Amino acid sequence: MTDPIVEAWRTHCRLAFALLNAIPDEALACSTSHLHRSIGQIWAHVHNHRLDWLESTAPDLAATLEKVSKEQAGDKTRLEQALAASAQAIETLLARSLAGDGRLEGFEGHAATFFAYMVAHGAYHQGEICLALTQTGYRLPKEVEYGIWEWQRQPNQSAGQKGSNRTPAA
Repeated sequence: MTDPIVEAWRTHCRLAFALLNAIPDEALACSTSHLHRSIGQIWAHVHNHRLDWLESTAPDLAATLEKVSKEQAGDKTRLEQALAASAQAIETLLARSLAGDGRLEGFEGHAATFFAYMVAHGAYHQGEICLALTQTGYRLPKEVEYGIWEWQRQPNQSAGQKGSNRTPAA
């Protein structure tokens, strides 16, 4: 049986991908002001932040991953591939840690705390993305807008994405 924390990470990532997939390609360049990141740059930041943690907690899992540059942030395919790869690496890190004593090298606290931190970070930026979409005139489909809260649904019932609870393959 898969650890419930790993399952919850998969759900978080599945719902994040439903949001990303609902965003029109042209909206990735949108920003609420010249002082803020574009929507694509926010997604790149989420991936790059995961990679920063992987580099310090599990260098072996970070070794094949690359950061997403500002210039690449408008390429949805690049974002999807990077986010899928870093999501899988974080899942592996969590599973590995939880199968042991729950500790993570370079992180003070249990793997459950690290999981909560990563979900909080991702959720903060997903809210930022939703706000930026609204403020720049883009409307998410209702099934995605409300679906990001459907944590209790089975994977094939999720709004915005059918199939397994896993993120797309890298």
